[in-house]
Amino acid sequence: MADLQKKDLKTDKRPYNFKQRSCPLSLPNAPKVDYKNIKLLKRFISEKGKILPSRITSVSTKKQRELSRAVKRARFLALLPFVNN
Repeated sequence: MADLQKKDLKTDKRPYNFKQRSCPLSLPNAPKVDYKNIKLLKRFISEKGKILPSRITSVSTKKQRELSRAVKRARFLALLPFVNN
């Protein structure tokens, strides 16, 4: 019994076991990130109008850059608001 507990302690080096999430925009059937796709862009914007960070949305770094660029373009063209009241 004591041996079993020692093995469990050795394998768990991290205090929390995080499940690795895959990027929702890198999947095979994922929609393309585009400034004209307002429905997709609204999913990645907070209630106050800020772009959500990738640690919350689990978007890859490359897709996060595309996403932020698309949101900024959509805002500039008045497809998205800069601030939601």
